[in-house]
Amino acid sequence: MPYTRIKETCLYIDDLDKALAFYQGLLEMPLISKAEGRHVFFRCGDSVLLCFLAETTQKETTLPSHYAHGKQHIAFEVKQDDYLATLELVTGKGINITHEQDWGSGRQSFYFEDPFGHVLEIVPEGIWE
Repeated sequence: MPYTRIKETCLYIDDLDKALAFYQGLLEMPLISKAEGRHVFFRCGDSVLLCFLAETTQKETTLPSHYAHGKQHIAFEVKQDDYLATLELVTGKGINITHEQDWGSGRQSFYFEDPFGHVLEIVPEGIWE
C-alpha cells in the first residue's frame, strides 16, 4: 500500500476548553474546528490533531463509534535545528518535562503530559529514518 504518512490522529479528552487552553494556548496549534459537546481539532504542521470527548464519540451513530481511556501517546516532530528552542519554549510555558531520552546518534526526545495525562513527546525529524 502506498502510504505517505499518518494524516490525523486523535486523543480522547473530557474537557474541550481545557484542550483549547493547552493545545492552542500553550502549544500554539491553530484551531481548525470546535463542535461544542463533541470535539476540537487542531493543525499540527501538515497533520491534524483531533481531540474528542470520548463520552460522545463512543455513542456515535453517524460515524463509527470510537473512544479510548487511559494514557495515550503522541510524538510531535520538529526540525532538528528547532529541537532545543522547542524544549525551551515548552519549559518556558511552565510545562513539566517528565523524561528526556537519548536515542543515540545525536538524537534526543523529551516527554511531557497534557492536562488529561496523555504522554506527549517532541522528537527531531529523522528520528525514525
